[in-house]
Amino acid sequence: MTNSNFEPALARLLRHEGGYSNHPSDPGGPTNFGITIADYRKYVKREATAADVKAMRVEDAKAIYRARYWNAMRCDDLPAGVDYAVFDYGVNSGIGRGGKVLRRVLGLDDAISSVSDDVVAAARGANAAKLVGAICDERLRFLKSLKSWNVFGNGWGRRVAEVRVVGVAMASAPPATAAPPPPPTMPHRPEQPAACGLFHVLISALHATLKRT
Repeated sequence: MTNSNFEPALARLLRHEGGYSNHPSDPGGPTNFGITIADYRKYVKREATAADVKAMRVEDAKAIYRARYWNAMRCDDLPAGVDYAVFDYGVNSGIGRGGKVLRRVLGLDDAISSVSDDVVAAARGANAAKLVGAICDERLRFLKSLKSWNVFGNGWGRRVAEVRVVGVAMASAPPATAAPPPPPTMPHRPEQPAACGLFHVLISALHATLKRT
């Protein structure tokens, strides 16, 4: 797509992910801005500790989200709204699962997870708002099947509900249109110089002479 939704999508995602946490029920371990210690070690610092994750800069998180999730799932190529739903799902449950669900709701082979050219083409040809809803339905179904739903279910449910509302709104918004070009301006025509006073005197004298003859 011509306009990237990465910045607004990331801003919403970060509100859900929050800051540093190290919950014993979270298999990701030490996490900050939603970035796990494993991802931080892979993309920023190989020997990172929990303290390093806690001190993570938002710029580091943003770079990881762009490369590891948004670009990896080709979100810039997906329709508005669908890009956000796929991105948030990939962050929350892994890009492999997010890619498979996108393929599944499009009626494509979900044995693989890649967002290939045929997936992009099918997504662009689908009703984007309905596609967002289908992705969120699949996501919620998966989350409810997890044992940790009893711990995190309320928060996950609210998150999916917000992604659904925002994603549908993005998908339903009219595409931005270019401003009409300004009307053509007429070339400036310099004013005619005022006639010389002597010329008027000569003409008046000529008229007077003709009257006398």
